[in-house]
Amino acid sequence: MQIYLPIAEISVNIFLILGMGGGVGFLSGLFGVGGGFLMTPLLIFIGIPPAIAVSTGANQIVASSISGVLAHWKRGNVDLKMGYMLLIGGVVGSTLGVWLFTYLKTLGQVDLVIQLSYVLFLGTIGLLMLIESLKSMRALKKGPIKRKHHNFLHALPFKMRFRHSKLYISAILPIVIGFVVGVLSAIMGVGGGFVMVPAMIYILGMPTSVMVGTSLFQIIFVTANVTFLQSVNNFSVDVVLAVLLLIGAVVGAQFGAKAGAKLKGEQVRILLAIMVISVCIKIALDLTLTPDDIYVLGPTGGH
Repeated sequence: MQIYLPIAEISVNIFLILGMGGGVGFLSGLFGVGGGFLMTPLLIFIGIPPAIAVSTGANQIVASSISGVLAHWKRGNVDLKMGYMLLIGGVVGSTLGVWLFTYLKTLGQVDLVIQLSYVLFLGTIGLLMLIESLKSMRALKKGPIKRKHHNFLHALPFKMRFRHSKLYISAILPIVIGFVVGVLSAIMGVGGGFVMVPAMIYILGMPTSVMVGTSLFQIIFVTANVTFLQSVNNFSVDVVLAVLLLIGAVVGAQFGAKAGAKLKGEQVRILLAIMVISVCIKIALDLTLTPDDIYVLGPTGGH
C-alpha cells in the first residue's frame, strides 16, 4: 500500500514505514537511545532526501523516547537532576546546531556533511564501545570488577550530588555532554544517544540501569527543540512521514524496554556497538562505491 509524502515528494510503502518506526522504537527502549542514528540512515536508504530525513527523524525520536521514558519511569530508572543538567546543554547545543544546519544548507553542502558525520562519529564510538565491552565481558569471567571513573574531569568545580545515580561530580560535565549531543541532534537528525550513552557510562560513571532512562529523558526535549526549529527555519519536516513513524515507535519502545530489563549492562553495550558499526559501514560504502547509474545534472558541452 503506497502513500505519498508531500514534503519529501515521493511515494513509499506505508507498512515499511510503520515497521521501521516500530523497529527503531524497540531499539530505543532497549538501549536508551533515541534511535535517530539508525532511523535517519534508513530513511535515506529508501530514498528520502537527507535534509528531510534529519528533520523528520528528529520528530520520531521524540515519540519513541517518551514511550521509553514512561516504561523506565515505572521502574524508577530516571535521574531527573542529572537529566536537567544534560538538558541545559542540550537545548543550547541543538539551537546552535539548527543554525549551523541552515547555514550548510545555503552552501549546498548539508547532505555531504550529514553522511560524513555519520561515518566519523558512528565508526569511532562504535569501535570504542565494542572494544571496552569485550574487555568487560572477559574480565567478568575472571571475577567481579569495578570500573574506575575517577580522572582529572572529576576535579572540576561546581560539584553536585546526584543521589539517584550515586554520583558527586561537577555539573560542567553533563552540561558539556548535553551541548555536544544537542549539536549532533540538529545536524545528524539523531537523539544523540549513541554519544550520550557511552559518555554517561565512561565519563560520568552512571550505572547502566539509571543511564538508559535518564538518556531518554534528555533526548525528548532536545529533539523536540530540533523538530520545532527545523520546521520553522527550513520547512523540512514531513508531517505524514512523521505520524507513521510515531505510531510504530510508540509501540516498539514499550517492548524494547521490557527486553532491555532482561539483559546485562555489558550485553546491552556490545549489541549497541555492533549496530552502530554496521550502520557506519553501510553509509561509508554508499559514499565510496560507484553508483549503478552515473549521471550529471547541468549543462553539457556545446550548449
